[in-house]
Amino acid sequence: MKTSLLSFLLALMSVMVFAQDKNVSTYPINSNIPDNLRVDSVRLHVDGNNAYYQRVVKVDSSINENLIYIRSMQFMASKNFQQTYGYEEEGKLIYTTTQDLNINPVKVNDDRDIVEPYTVQFAITIDLKNGRYRYTIHNVTFYLPTESGNRRESLFDIYDKASNKDSKRIARDAASIIKSFETYITMLTTELHRDIEQKLIHNAKF
Repeated sequence: MKTSLLSFLLALMSVMVFAQDKNVSTYPINSNIPDNLRVDSVRLHVDGNNAYYQRVVKVDSSINENLIYIRSMQFMASKNFQQTYGYEEEGKLIYTTTQDLNINPVKVNDDRDIVEPYTVQFAITIDLKNGRYRYTIHNVTFYLPTESGNRRESLFDIYDKASNKDSKRIARDAASIIKSFETYITMLTTELHRDIEQKLIHNAKF
């Protein structure tokens, strides 16, 4: 009886893990963030036709919800993000921004692919609790340059192209754009975490 019950629980856990992984895709990032400053690589969640980034981050136990709220606001203000919602008692902040990325064309994937400059709009929601916060980067829209003007595509559109099985070039170009954007938001969320923690780096050589 115990053996049957254990087998059933293991099978159920396997199904749950598979169901979760099926809706989550992660692209590796090659950025210049030092390991001691990196929070973690961002994860792209895909739910139906909706694609977004979300992660829960733990902070030092001495940092309460009020401090997370204030320091998050200060950080976003320093980045010139536009606040669209903020209510401390609800523990929620929402910002929007438009960023011009890759002002100078950059090479990725062992110098084979070039990502031209592009513009991206997105919202970032920060939900706060004592000892942790959750960021969600959503409503991501890319404006990609073409000969006839900018082409507007959602994050899901780019993700869908990166999964293209019929054209390696389309899939490679789309994956390169995602990789470029993820490098940027990894730096952003790492800096956010650093500013919330406000840990001092002691330099003995000073």
